[in-house]
Amino acid sequence: MNGQDARDHQRGGAAGEVTTSGEHSCEHGHGHGRDRAPEHGHDHPAGIRGWLHEVFVPHSHDAADSIDDALEASSQGIRTVKISLVVLGVTAVAQLAIVAVSGSVALLADTIHNFSDAMTAVPLWIAFVLGRRAPTRRYTHGYGRAEDLAGLFIVAMIALSAVVAGVESIRRLADPQPLDNLGWVLGAGIIGFAGNEAVAVYRIRIGRRIGSAALVADGLHARTDGFTSLAVVLGVIGVWAGFPLADPVVGLLITAAILILLWGTARDVGRRILDGVDPALVDRAEDTLGHVDGVNDVTDLRLRWSGHRLNLQAALGADPATTVAETDALTARADHHLRHTLPNLGRVDLTVISSQPHRT
Repeated sequence: MNGQDARDHQRGGAAGEVTTSGEHSCEHGHGHGRDRAPEHGHDHPAGIRGWLHEVFVPHSHDAADSIDDALEASSQGIRTVKISLVVLGVTAVAQLAIVAVSGSVALLADTIHNFSDAMTAVPLWIAFVLGRRAPTRRYTHGYGRAEDLAGLFIVAMIALSAVVAGVESIRRLADPQPLDNLGWVLGAGIIGFAGNEAVAVYRIRIGRRIGSAALVADGLHARTDGFTSLAVVLGVIGVWAGFPLADPVVGLLITAAILILLWGTARDVGRRILDGVDPALVDRAEDTLGHVDGVNDVTDLRLRWSGHRLNLQAALGADPATTVAETDALTARADHHLRHTLPNLGRVDLTVISSQPHRT
């Protein structure tokens, strides 16, 4: 109902259904006492097992640090993509210089592969730009889902990398080929690994900060390319040590690692597309709303990601005698507390309904 209808309906003091929605930022930070929801944590494996889990199947970190301004988050994503393109471009150019000196056809193919992989960031760049556009009458929810489409493309590229690496490794096992200019190839592999891993760490860190599953996936894609370069390094070392089949064997191991990484990436991107969220976020939202003064219960709580923005809707039960002014104050408090406890919160739709307080 509109504002006037709500006032007419509640003039006698009975609480009706009043909805508030919006997206704003809180420019001040402070604690909320009992209204503050507990911090969210995750149990990760410890030691070497934990490190391997973080490298190959990193947690999606839906509950990342809060960024209130959607445009600023998109700008960070675009800036990350630009810097990544420069770093990967420099890496590929350095490898190309080694190709010119060594004349290695295999290294030339790997360099071309790195150039093409660097360009996979372009769809993500386009997605971030689209995500900044205002909703239209056709796309009433905006264009945030463009990030999820870019994430699907990146997952496909990771799968392609696994197929190419696996086929090439099997081919070399069946028909071993001597490696020439091992010193130059080793140097190119180190450059490729360093450049791709630096980009991977940067993309994953920023992607988690702004809540972008697609940017995290793109970081993992760069990591797969780094693994491929690392396989070259380990293969050269193995050949020097007297194991000529070390190169294809290591290649198969790297292929297995890429497949494990692919599973984690496809899982996170797929969950976003199906409107899946970390259940801990639902718990945090429910706990936060339940501690707001005047709220008797919380029902119909729903969360969904739109790109890197988290949207929320819920029905708040309040005393039937709650006035319109008190309802407005209640929803304002609830919105305020939510934005201090949930990450990257965008649109919030809160409906206040009549509800008796729970008796203990």
